[in-house]
Amino acid sequence: MSGTKRKVFGAEFKAKVGLEAIQGVKTINQIAQENGVHPVQVRQWKKEILERAGTLFEGKRGPKVVNEYSEPERLYGEIGKLKMELDWLKKKSGLGQ
Repeated sequence: MSGTKRKVFGAEFKAKVGLEAIQGVKTINQIAQENGVHPVQVRQWKKEILERAGTLFEGKRGPKVVNEYSEPERLYGEIGKLKMELDWLKKKSGLGQ
């Protein structure tokens, strides 16, 4: 085994290289050589950007999806908590006897 470490690239770098590949001004090989990465890696980043482009703006605006089961559960939990606090206060004040 050689003692070389694997290069780790940040998200911004991957996005920059991938977008450059999408623009098509330079070839994949030119982009790879300029940035010191393998051409296959550039193609993978380009493919990843294109696949995820459709979901980029999801959830930014519009009504939020409400889970019909989460709201009642949250409210019942709040009722239980308030009831426990009320019982505790009655016990401490001497009114609950």
